[in-house]
Amino acid sequence: MAKKEFILQGFTTRTHVAAVREIFDVPKIERVVLSVAFVTESGVDLLAEQIAGCASHVAVFAGIRNDITSRQGLARLHGLGVNLYAVDTGSRNVLFHPKLYLVRGQNRARLVIGSANLTIGGLNNNIEAGMLLEFDLTDDKDKVVVDAIEECFRVLPKEYPEHILKIGAAKLLDEMQASGRLVDEMALLPPRPSTSASSGSSDPVPRITLKVRSIRKALAAAKKAAPKIAKPASKGKGVAAVKPPAAPAAVGVELELVWESKPLTRRDLTIPTASGTHQTGSINLDKGLLDQAVDHRPYFRDNVFDSLEWNATARPNTEETYAKFQLVLKGISCGEFDLRIAHSTSTTSASFLQNNAMTRLSWGPMRPYIAKPDLIDRTLALYRDIADPTRFILEID
Repeated sequence: MAKKEFILQGFTTRTHVAAVREIFDVPKIERVVLSVAFVTESGVDLLAEQIAGCASHVAVFAGIRNDITSRQGLARLHGLGVNLYAVDTGSRNVLFHPKLYLVRGQNRARLVIGSANLTIGGLNNNIEAGMLLEFDLTDDKDKVVVDAIEECFRVLPKEYPEHILKIGAAKLLDEMQASGRLVDEMALLPPRPSTSASSGSSDPVPRITLKVRSIRKALAAAKKAAPKIAKPASKGKGVAAVKPPAAPAAVGVELELVWESKPLTRRDLTIPTASGTHQTGSINLDKGLLDQAVDHRPYFRDNVFDSLEWNATARPNTEETYAKFQLVLKGISCGEFDLRIAHSTSTTSASFLQNNAMTRLSWGPMRPYIAKPDLIDRTLALYRDIADPTRFILEID
């Protein structure tokens, strides 16, 4: 009889990535079936070592045309040498959604089945439920179950040849991305806030504290932006926020994630620790979650904000510019603001030599929205509009 273990990831310390890695410990692996709705590169990376060790025995069925599965994720699997099938239902309203991980050895088989996709969220960060089952293949009843699972997936390509697509050449993935069936992880949809808020509104719900530590993916450097198509925001102090419409202007815009902070501190959010404490009124654009290979000191000036018009200031070795930023807090749009950005050009200063931040973003009229204790320890994501690289979104979640 199959052995069973229930996993409630997040509310318990047991994670799906740990359970799935364990099922690959089955002796003498003969076949592996992985079936998931969503695949991202960072999700594949969590299991790459286990998959690579038996790649020729692995068949992966992954849903596409769902706005989540990425070209990078499937390319990573393809590069590992697995038998890769993209499942295209031909409709965005009918998703391929089964999530299971089956590893069959000579006499034992293990199965993880539940809600976990092949993503960082599914395998670790999200609240997910699943079952880990172990089968004794010398037991006829156990063997019947495992055989039935394998048979279901074995016949799919023949029964649905227009929808179960074997990925041979990697260029097919590029074609799928070009047709919109796969997403580009470097080009993200914007946050989709469903409402708007004023600076005085209250949203006291804290971020949930789970028993699983989140895994964060390091960000590659953003490429230099396309030539700007809009004039930079007008300069001025104390510019009021533009009241957001019921449907935020960002919806439908394609963005790229260009920076993400580490957990925000009181200093970042310009919240004083005591009366009389000096408030900087700005946040350092530092290393954050950028890949170690990225030099953050020139990165913001030369890559993220390169389409803006920079001007020298009265302060030596300092340039400044202004840009439009939409603010989204916990899924609620707070409008669009003109904010000042300053950059130190010195490469001999103590700050530069100590690898400190050389670029600062002033909160300005945004401060009443962000100077709130319930935002401490959350993260700040900076998105750039691909079509108009002079506009940005700041999201704290």
